[in-house]
Amino acid sequence: MASPTSTNPAHAHFESFLQAQLCQDVLSSFQELCGALGLEPGGGLPQYHKIKDQLNYWSAKSLWTKLDKRASQLVYQQGRACTNTKCLVVGAGPCGLRAAVELALLGARVVLVEKRTKFSRHNVLHLWPFTIHDLRALGAKKFYGRFCTGTLDHISIRQLQLLLLKVALLLGVEIHWGVTFTGLQPPPRKGSGWRAQLQPNPPAQLANYEFDVLISAAGGKFVPEGFKVREMRGKLAIGITVNFVNGRTVEETQVPEISGVARIYNQSFFQSLLKATGIDLENIVYYKDDTHYFVMTAKKQCLLRLGVLRQDWPETDRLLGNANVVPEALQRFARAAADFATHGKLGELEFAQDAHGQPDVSAFDFTSMMRAESSARVQEKHGARLLLGLVGDCLVEPFWPLGTGVARGFLAAFDAAWMVKRWAEGAECLEVLAERESLYQLLSQTSPENMHRNVAQYGLDPATRYPNLNLRAVTPNQVRDLYDVLAKEPVQRNSDKTDAGMPTTGSAGTQEELLRWCQEQTAGYPGVHVTDLSSSWADGLALCALVHRLQPGLLEPSELQELEALEATAWALKMAEHELGITPVVSAQAVVAGSDPLGLIAYLSHFHSAFKSTPHRPSPVSQASPGTSSAVLFLGKLQRTLQRSRAKENVEDAGGKKLRLEMEAETPSTEAPPEPEPGVPLTPPSQHHEAGAEDLCALCGEHLYVLERVYVNGHFFHRSCFRCHTCEATLWPGGYGQHPGDGHFYCLQHLPQPDHEEEGNDGGPESPELPTPSETSIPPGLSTPTASQEGAGPVPGPSQPSRRRIRLSSLERQRLASLNITPDSEMEPPPKPPRTCSALARQALESSFVGWGLPVQSPQVLVAMEKEEECPSSSEEEVEEEDVPLDSDVEALLTLAKTSGTMNNYPTWRRTLLRRVKEEQMKRFRKAQAIQRRLHEIEAALRELEAEGVKLELALRRQSSSPEEQKVLWVGQLLQLVQKKNSLVAEEAELMITVQELNLEEKQWQLDQELRGYMNREETLKTAADRQAEDQVLRKLVDVINQRDALIRLQEDRRLSELALGTGAQG
Repeated sequence: MASPTSTNPAHAHFESFLQAQLCQDVLSSFQELCGALGLEPGGGLPQYHKIKDQLNYWSAKSLWTKLDKRASQLVYQQGRACTNTKCLVVGAGPCGLRAAVELALLGARVVLVEKRTKFSRHNVLHLWPFTIHDLRALGAKKFYGRFCTGTLDHISIRQLQLLLLKVALLLGVEIHWGVTFTGLQPPPRKGSGWRAQLQPNPPAQLANYEFDVLISAAGGKFVPEGFKVREMRGKLAIGITVNFVNGRTVEETQVPEISGVARIYNQSFFQSLLKATGIDLENIVYYKDDTHYFVMTAKKQCLLRLGVLRQDWPETDRLLGNANVVPEALQRFARAAADFATHGKLGELEFAQDAHGQPDVSAFDFTSMMRAESSARVQEKHGARLLLGLVGDCLVEPFWPLGTGVARGFLAAFDAAWMVKRWAEGAECLEVLAERESLYQLLSQTSPENMHRNVAQYGLDPATRYPNLNLRAVTPNQVRDLYDVLAKEPVQRNSDKTDAGMPTTGSAGTQEELLRWCQEQTAGYPGVHVTDLSSSWADGLALCALVHRLQPGLLEPSELQELEALEATAWALKMAEHELGITPVVSAQAVVAGSDPLGLIAYLSHFHSAFKSTPHRPSPVSQASPGTSSAVLFLGKLQRTLQRSRAKENVEDAGGKKLRLEMEAETPSTEAPPEPEPGVPLTPPSQHHEAGAEDLCALCGEHLYVLERVYVNGHFFHRSCFRCHTCEATLWPGGYGQHPGDGHFYCLQHLPQPDHEEEGNDGGPESPELPTPSETSIPPGLSTPTASQEGAGPVPGPSQPSRRRIRLSSLERQRLASLNITPDSEMEPPPKPPRTCSALARQALESSFVGWGLPVQSPQVLVAMEKEEECPSSSEEEVEEEDVPLDSDVEALLTLAKTSGTMNNYPTWRRTLLRRVKEEQMKRFRKAQAIQRRLHEIEAALRELEAEGVKLELALRRQSSSPEEQKVLWVGQLLQLVQKKNSLVAEEAELMITVQELNLEEKQWQLDQELRGYMNREETLKTAADRQAEDQVLRKLVDVINQRDALIRLQEDRRLSELALGTGAQG
């Protein structure tokens, strides 16, 4: 920016203030500016108006225009909404500064204290669209010219703090550096106010400052006294951040960023990384800002193997302590990962320096995250009330892979400022607190997708940001405990602590209710008389009757009499698992022998909790019924399909072709008659299981309690033992395999591939073949007719090749429907339909090249819109892209924007496309990381449930002399734990279904990119090998589309079932 021609020294100081890139330079230049203008810093909004009046030259006017536009919003009441309110803000992080800016715009007197003396954090923050718009409206481009130029959607913490600091200073916020807030000093007498305890030696004016609002933004390690904090704990998660020097060379600018890659849906990338470097990661992100910033999640075993960690310790603080981390090995690790992720295009990577002059690379733990139970409180003493609010990390510690920290931090800052405004208006204290807590309930659920689309309308009023807002979700009566009168002794609430030994109301009747329900379900079956939950089930008939009641057609009741007890029980257990999603927790031998009554009760309780609301009628239970977990059932079928396909691969000839366009013709019931799974003999269970085998883990040989049991392939394991043999990661249904050679279990990333695998494979694990439509819709019985599949065509004869109907998603169907639409006026006869699946898929894909969902006249449209977007706005501001209706296939948009020559003629549209693609990629990454985090939290919760269950089971087994009433209570508590476990397992399966969707999306995108590379070549230049490879890729793509269609149908069936259930309930 050119310096003004005026000789006014204040102009030079203002330009220095705008350009300052160090915290001390900002403060000193602003002090000089105020001195030149005869002003005292920290004078509130009147100071801003005085600066604006005296600095009215062209370079400053553009900034005043933006700030005036923000301040003119009605909610601020021309800066008079909070004129009599005094605020203290603790912490000059982005959230603390943003809260201070809003309070200043309301007209409050704002004092901010910060213990640091400089901004040194290079780490980069992802910005949601509304945060970009919000910062632009505050003049971010004026302070930092590169702010979110082009497709950038991030900024370093240091730069964000600098620009917010400048805005806060201009708006009259009084800032004190090197001052640490240590606590509150209540008013000593009536008529005095609240003060802060500060260290080391605060100025007298600051030490005597009395305030009635405290906003804490001091980070997760400091939460003011009185606030309760809840820990959200997951599995051990080790993050690594690293910053490299950005030389801003031409080569560096051409290296693409990585918005986020997660192993949960792109295993091939991490498999290649592991093979090339030995580094095992869960995810990685790369942003290019002041530095080259990388952040990744590493696995502990990998860090130990590569010497980054000296020793394995159970305590996280000790594991990642300075004494246990080898700095040189950590630097090699980070450099190798960054070099691989960018294909070595960044050249020689040089570490940036941190605040201590050391290489800016660190390992941190985000296993547990803290969350305040409330966002605000009120304290009163001697008639002086103090409103306390939390923002930033001390309110909710963000999960960094989600990129939600600064966005939700800004939202919390707005909500806190709104609370202060309501407080200043004289609203009742409990009303203010109730509104704030109602907003706090929304915070953890917010995302760019579920907030108002028009970010330009966002303001301090929550209604401008949150759709379907309910400020009365929390009532004043519910927040009475957030109002403390310090003159009185705090009342101990009964709900603060719960006695773990006391059962909840009604638990004593659970066992009786279970028995009564079993009797109702098995009534009327010959030879079945259920009188208890132990011996009545020994002959297997009662269990078969229960399964038959819920899924008729599997076996005729008359045939039950012909089965032996062990055979009948084994059949019932297997059918319940395969058709109802009820996983065994007890073996057939234990049921027959009656040796595990607790296990049988826990098993039957799963039936009861899943189907107790199912109408008592002799019709089969729908797979998508809310009673049973369709996700558990689907993943069970998926895992068995995967095992069968791998077993088939192991016996195939090395040169056999495994790729095929049309799926192999199978009978509608691929599981009937039940085939032996790998490692599970077909012989009766008694020949390979001893009675009581469920009491011992098949891997470690240690005792297994009821809640610890995980059933896989006919064996029971500890959940903690059932892990990948290589990386020790927890194995989830549909995401693991058993190697036939060594018998160990592996996650799909580390599952050893057969030696005869085709060389064209990318080295990553193959995506598991999803169950065919027949598997997910028709329950396999002992004798299911093959022609009974709904919608199936005639059975092909010996000379007729078997065919399968192509399953296309809604997007492909839409494109197929528009194949013959052309802008030509001449009517041409429609082309003959393609005769082969290959031609059909090729034609559908070729049609998708035209416009990618844009009108056929897209060049004219682009010209018109380009002209509109090129209208002059400001000499310094980048034209902001408006939302335009685009095709939903964002990967296709990325290809179009990068490769199309037409797009190069319209840079604004190209930039818009690329930004949309980055947003969608980040959305998918956030979704994957949220799933992974929740899976880890579920794992931690299951461990806690298992520990409680072990205590109860030991009490039941050892305390034989205990009163019968006490035993009934303990059994009731155990059943409650079993129900909680089943609920968590069902949620886990639902998440794994979403993982499969993400996996297939990623695979389809990769295949689509590969196919387009072949299709863009001239046909005359293709070799025979090229055509063969293109055909193979096309076949794979159609197969992936079929698999995605199977998942879509699963979700649709479940939706229709729930809709029908709701309609029936209303009727």
